[in-house]
Amino acid sequence: MADKTTENWEQRLRDNGFRITPQRQLVLQAVEDLRHGTPEEILAEVQHTASGVNLSTIYRTLEVLESVGLVTHAHIGHGAPTYHAVDEHVHIHLVCDQCKSVESVPAAVADAFSSDLRDTYRFETDISHVSIHGRCSACAGTPPRMSDVQE
Repeated sequence: MADKTTENWEQRLRDNGFRITPQRQLVLQAVEDLRHGTPEEILAEVQHTASGVNLSTIYRTLEVLESVGLVTHAHIGHGAPTYHAVDEHVHIHLVCDQCKSVESVPAAVADAFSSDLRDTYRFETDISHVSIHGRCSACAGTPPRMSDVQE
């Protein structure tokens, strides 16, 4: 785990009163390896090493890791949230509704929008949880599949 934010993960856990466990290390490593993963995807990654880990352990561990600022989540689609390691660069998720790819772009692209919300509505945004749905550049030139067309 070489990410700047997570390189002192053990100390962050201890400072917040949590023990260092192999499960916490495995879950954090899986989140970093996947870059963006649902609890089910994280479970599948962890089970490559520790087959005895179950989904409830993943959820509890993600909750602990999020509480100490090592991971965060976004709601990229319907269903379970998607987790990713906290990094120095807050980003927005661009989700392709056709191929399901997820691209991270710097949150600065929404600065004008955030400023307008703050100035007009006195609303402070948390852009880190934003996901924008559409079609990626690779899919933009192809017609949508029938399963992507909503009635």
